[in-house]
Amino acid sequence: MADDKEREGTGNDEISCCFTPLPAFGFTSFVDFSYSSREIGTIVRSLGCCPSEGQLHDLLAEVEEEEPTGYIRFEKFLPVMTKVLLERRYRPSPEDTLLRAFEVLDPSKRGFLTKEELIKYMTEEGEPFSQEEMEEMLSAAIDPESNSIHYKDYIAMMVVDDS
Repeated sequence: MADDKEREGTGNDEISCCFTPLPAFGFTSFVDFSYSSREIGTIVRSLGCCPSEGQLHDLLAEVEEEEPTGYIRFEKFLPVMTKVLLERRYRPSPEDTLLRAFEVLDPSKRGFLTKEELIKYMTEEGEPFSQEEMEEMLSAAIDPESNSIHYKDYIAMMVVDDS
């Protein structure tokens, strides 16, 4: 019977190894803790997932208590996030798709966008970024010397190797 359990290989104990970065978020115990629902997006993205804000909202609804407290308990989050990881949901866009998207925003084919252009596109078009998301993106994307984003370099930094 123990051999059957070992062969399954998809238990929460094995998946919880993916959550070893959680102490970086200020958590010291994997057994008895909760964290702010505002941090769920950061945690989910740190695990290599790229949900939209709508998908993140749905995920939060799945792990929140019946009467939301603003905090999520780890024991509710772990099985849901385990399923997300095993099903490979919220995968990032492929490199060529990201490049085409940036090229649409750069009709002159300069190979970069200014900080102002990026802010305009990301906060006014499509699913707009929040101020916090915009600041996080700018801190990683903008070249401080030119005050622009060289999108091929940024894409190379963002792409996750699935191998």
